[in-house]
Amino acid sequence: MTSTGDLGAIFNLHGMRALVTGASRGLGRAMAESLASAGADVVCGTTRPGGARETIEAIQGLGREGWEVAADLGDRAAVEKLTLDVEVLAGPIDILVNNAGTIRRHVAVEYPMADWDVVMHTNLDATFQLCQHFGREMVTRGTGKIINVASLLSFSGGITVPAYTASKHAVAGLTKALANEWGKHGVQVNAIAPGYFRTDNTQALQDDESREEQIRARIPAGRWGEPSDLAGAVIFLASRASDYVNGHVLTVDGGWMAR
Repeated sequence: MTSTGDLGAIFNLHGMRALVTGASRGLGRAMAESLASAGADVVCGTTRPGGARETIEAIQGLGREGWEVAADLGDRAAVEKLTLDVEVLAGPIDILVNNAGTIRRHVAVEYPMADWDVVMHTNLDATFQLCQHFGREMVTRGTGKIINVASLLSFSGGITVPAYTASKHAVAGLTKALANEWGKHGVQVNAIAPGYFRTDNTQALQDDESREEQIRARIPAGRWGEPSDLAGAVIFLASRASDYVNGHVLTVDGGWMAR
């Protein structure tokens, strides 16, 4: 039987260094701060210099080290530079959280290919590029945790978001493909699929009284998620507690997918 002390130890992230993209606000910020609360030092990715300042201050307030790297994840050269910047600032990365993403809404028959490219480059290409770079090092070391952020639209189609839906289906598939290759090397690759959370990204839905009520009515928990609701999931998937969990897409949705 595992003692309470042992349970605490397997969730402890002290001595580990994480990279969280999209860490300036919303779910990314919440996950970055959660990892720091469990003992990790965290590199915070953002699209603009200074964008993650408040996140870093919160991390430092928890007694951990925090750094910022800025890059347009839709630009492959910028992503490559980001990987080098991360290593200069923090050294080897033990935990990679691919959270950053974008969405563009148009009906499918009028969907601009330029917007399609932006969404796919940011949500899928950058995720693979970062997984490949840091995963290569994890495989060499024989240990590492990768957490991709999928979506409820990794399971369904949505409306007016064909590029986003395609990218998030692909992120779920990529997660499984990498888990298959890297599991034998001690690297776990999993994903979190958040449900409806109260962030600025969903503010328009929250402000639409009718739509907000429809969404809340379908959630068995009876409420939208708060960013802090992701803490347990991200710490679990980043820690030794999940060493035998691989290729899994964990929905954190208040039960939405069960309806």
